[in-house]
Amino acid sequence: MSTTHDPGAEVTPAWRDTVLPPEARADALIAAMTLREKTAQLIGVWVAAGEGGGEVAPHQHEMAEPLDLDTQLPHGLGQLTRSFGSVPVDPALGALSLLRTQRRIVAANRFGIPALAHEECLAGFAAWGATAYPVPLSWGATFDPELVRTMAAAIGRDLRAVGVHQGLAPVLDVVRDARWGRVEETIGEDPYLVGTVATAYVRGLESAGIVATLKHFAGYSASRAGRNLAPVSMGPRERADVILPPFEMAVREGRPRSVMHAYTDTDGLPSAADEALLTGLLRDTWGFTGTLVADYFGIAFLKTLHGVAEDWSDAAAQALGSGVDVELPTVKTFGQPLLDAVTTGAVPEQLIDRALRRVLVQKAQLGLLDPDWDPVPDVLADTDLTDPEALRGLVDLDRPANRALAAELAEQAVVLLRNDGLLPLGRPSRIALIGPNADEPTAVLGCYAFPVHVGSRHPEVPLGIELPTLREALAAEFAGSELRTVLGVSVDGADRAGIAEAVRAAREADVVVLALGDRAGLFGRGTSGEGCDAGSLELPGLQRELLDALLDCGTPVVVTLLAGRPYALGRAATEAAAVVQCFFPGEAGTGALAGVLSGRVNPSGRLPVSVPAHPNVQPSTYLAAPLAQASGVSSIDPTPAYGFGHGLGYSEFDWSGLTVETAETGTDGAFRLAFDLRNTGERAGAEVVQLYLHDPVASVVQPVQRLIGYRRIELAAGAGCRVKLDLPADLASFTGREGHRIVEPGALELRVSASSTDARFTVPLRLAGPVRPLDHTRRLHPTFSVEEL
Repeated sequence: MSTTHDPGAEVTPAWRDTVLPPEARADALIAAMTLREKTAQLIGVWVAAGEGGGEVAPHQHEMAEPLDLDTQLPHGLGQLTRSFGSVPVDPALGALSLLRTQRRIVAANRFGIPALAHEECLAGFAAWGATAYPVPLSWGATFDPELVRTMAAAIGRDLRAVGVHQGLAPVLDVVRDARWGRVEETIGEDPYLVGTVATAYVRGLESAGIVATLKHFAGYSASRAGRNLAPVSMGPRERADVILPPFEMAVREGRPRSVMHAYTDTDGLPSAADEALLTGLLRDTWGFTGTLVADYFGIAFLKTLHGVAEDWSDAAAQALGSGVDVELPTVKTFGQPLLDAVTTGAVPEQLIDRALRRVLVQKAQLGLLDPDWDPVPDVLADTDLTDPEALRGLVDLDRPANRALAAELAEQAVVLLRNDGLLPLGRPSRIALIGPNADEPTAVLGCYAFPVHVGSRHPEVPLGIELPTLREALAAEFAGSELRTVLGVSVDGADRAGIAEAVRAAREADVVVLALGDRAGLFGRGTSGEGCDAGSLELPGLQRELLDALLDCGTPVVVTLLAGRPYALGRAATEAAAVVQCFFPGEAGTGALAGVLSGRVNPSGRLPVSVPAHPNVQPSTYLAAPLAQASGVSSIDPTPAYGFGHGLGYSEFDWSGLTVETAETGTDGAFRLAFDLRNTGERAGAEVVQLYLHDPVASVVQPVQRLIGYRRIELAAGAGCRVKLDLPADLASFTGREGHRIVEPGALELRVSASSTDARFTVPLRLAGPVRPLDHTRRLHPTFSVEEL
């Protein structure tokens, strides 16, 4: 099939014709391709992976086939894996290297199809010199989806500028057990918060022309005992009402163009081989039309870890048949094993064509099949590409605008958990800064930030971005104060010799700022991060011992945490002068923290995860049924020290004037109410209005309460507003006994709250009428209307 619009012009292949729909172009190309050329589009290649194996992930080399590019490229190539995110490389030189690789790929295959380049972008573009934004757990703490959307758009522009097409983010896993090492990568423990913030991220990334990738679909975070890549024991109702809603919301409202399957198996069925999940639900029910990519090595794991595939061909057949389109990060099963499966008849070629069509449609949408496709990225336009060294330093991926945005996010994400009135500090004469994170530049970074994820293996290379330590930030913030810094203990070491010096420094100071928390890393090289799971939520190492020793000194102690998960704080929850929680707040994090301590920043963050009162009560979450609450028949009390949604500030807010317009409605109706909110403090501040639903009697067990809506509202000192709420009955839906989503008639209770433990109004409501079935087209959000008083 070919087309032309000028009888005298050279015939243009139909797949190059930009007038045709992407689907028609893909079909024309598929018809012209050999089987080997087809499968070549379904694989990625990780050219820059370390030669030693295992640096980025266990199984890195065990799960990859030796690949001769000179042999492969004439057949084509689907994706390029992490050209920037594998080794430290100057961004301009990285863009030039990617350009040259793409030109080589295009020249080698007979159709001139380039590869799609993907990178990690969990907390910013994971490249040397790129802005390190706060981790997703901090995004959740902001309760500000619009700000997250703005950040994602900035990340997307940086990715696109250097020639990248796809970002492997956001993570939509809902925290079920805070011992899991990847808690820092999640947005929180509530599916509504996760869904709204992740959808905003998707919208931002896609607005910049970058393919967003939802992960990990589905259930990865619910692994037994919080162990990474452990089996998941979860019933279909928990999956439907807790795990899946964020993905459903993001697919419907964010329109992502890619999804990544999870590593885990649920009740014995691995996600990569779950056709009902990957095709039946995701595509046939929700209407997802993009590409489904494998989590790294996930298809091969069907054989090696799950034991459901006999050989590599079987693994390829199961994944492809279930709906996986692209094997990442490099070829293991979708190469010769998949070809063998087609030859033997185990895999019909139509399944390859199905996956290939999705891949080629996406490449057409990205312009990669256009006749005038130009591989020169924006940052190299109008430059001399013959002199690479002249390009060094040309590209700035950490521009002032990026840094300002990172600072805004970090400031909004700081959560003030406790304050006996000491904060803001004013100008103390003598500050003792104590603790393992007092003078560590990378203490603000999560495990997917480039200086930790890759840079830690290249100590000879500079960090690439400015990372002020907390000591430096406090010295700048409290310029007139004497600052003494003592580490006391390491993050997770066993040497307590420094505690005595820390105590002496505390006794000689007016105030102690105690810097506790985590060290991000990968696969056991840190206390937080992928593969860095915790046996309990006790502070790592000897930090609890240091904390107790300082609380005994008599000097006021401000506990600060730069961490990737919540920890039990012991006596600090009731005895510290203040407790300030930061979840790996990124390159501007120490400045934000110092600003909160001084009062320059009015804290407005809210907890996206509960902070436990005791270290050994996991798994525990606020989203729990009555049987999961404290009771007289168990010696374990899971009541948190600080509940989901909690956070203090330096402004006070008055909630008053509640009126309920509609307290009873049909199962297809809506409730309406309103109240006044006023900032009675002396400075501008933000309150987060949180709506929780309590269903006292239902046909299946329900959580005691669950978040159904929220709104961050900023008010000047003395200013007020009228908040009007419209809550559709759909928000009361859940998965019933028959496995279908329903709205039931009966009594409800709406808690209009400042946190899950601080209800300001408790409103009795009633639904009338018949049980109403719902599907994925239901209304997902309440309507907030905020009018100035």
